Amino acid sequence: MDEKRYRLISREFKDRFGGRVHKISVDAGFTCPNRGGTRSRPGCLFCDPSGSGSVGIARGVSVAAQLEHGKEVMIRKYKARQFLAYFQPFSNTHAPPERLQALYDEALGVSGVVGLAVGTRPDCLPPAVVDLLAEYHRRTYLWLELGLQSVHDATLGFLRRGHDYRTFLEAHAALRERGVRVCVHVIIGLPGEGKEEILATAEEMGRLQVDGIKIHLLHILAGTALGDLYLGGGVKVLEQGEYVALAADFIERLHPKTLIHRLTGDGPRDYLLAPLWSLNKWEVLNAIDDELARRGTRQGSLWRGDGSGAP
Repeated sequence: MDEKRYRLISREFKDRFGGRVHKISVDAGFTCPNRGGTRSRPGCLFCDPSGSGSVGIARGVSVAAQLEHGKEVMIRKYKARQFLAYFQPFSNTHAPPERLQALYDEALGVSGVVGLAVGTRPDCLPPAVVDLLAEYHRRTYLWLELGLQSVHDATLGFLRRGHDYRTFLEAHAALRERGVRVCVHVIIGLPGEGKEEILATAEEMGRLQVDGIKIHLLHILAGTALGDLYLGGGVKVLEQGEYVALAADFIERLHPKTLIHRLTGDGPRDYLLAPLWSLNKWEVLNAIDDELARRGTRQGSLWRGDGSGAP
C-alpha cells in the first residue's frame, strides 16, 4: 500500500517503469456492435456519439501520427517520457485479429510507447481475439479495459448495453485464464440504483478480485439519450457528498490488491450538463481521501474474502 489508503495504478507504473507513464488516447476507426457496426444506431444511453474519450484525439491520421501528436503535448505539459497507447473510443477488439495485430504493432513501434491499453466490451472478445491479447500480454505491458458499468441486468437493460452480466463473467474468466490484466469500468449513480445496488457491484468486484478498476461518476453529456432524459427531468444526479461517501464504500469492498485506475469521471466542459461539481476533479479526489481517513478505513477493509457478496 502506498501513501494513499488505496492502491493506485501510478504506483504500479513507478515500480515497473521507474517513473510516471502517461496514456495517449487514439482512435483506430473502430465501431461498436451496439451501434450496428456503423455508428448509426443509438448505442448505450450515456454514450457520446463520437465515442468515449474522443476529446483531444487527432482524428483522421494514422495511429502512429496520433501518438506522436499526443507525445508532443505530454512532453510539453509534463516532461513525459513513457507512454501507453490507449485504444479508447468505441470497441477496440471489434475487428479480425489480423487488423488488430497491425494496429497494436503500429502503436508499439512508436518511440517511448511502453505498452497498450485496449478498451472494449464483453461481447467483443471471441476466442481468437483473446488468444491475440494473451500474446500481447506476453510481449508487452497490456491492460484490457472492459466496460461493465453495473452487475445488475435490469440496469444494463435500461442503459441499452446490449449484453448481460453473464456475458461479462464469461469474458472476464477467459481473459483471466490467459493471464491478461483486466481493468473493469463501473459507474456510480446510475438511474434506478441506490446504495444497495451500488454496494452489490462493489462486493462482486471484490469477489472476482479484479486486477484493476475504473470507478466513474455518472456524468451527463449533451447530445446523448441520457442527456435528453435529464433535460426532461427523468434523471437525477448525485451531489458531491453523496458520491464521495459511495466511492469510499466501494473502495472498502474491493480486494486489497486491485489497482485503482480512476476514482471519478469528468466530461468535456463544453458538453457537460451535470453534475457541474465534477469539473473540480482534485477537490473530489481529496474529499474521498478525507472520507477514508475520517472513517479510519482503507481499500479492502470490508472485503469479503470468503467469496460471498455476489448479487
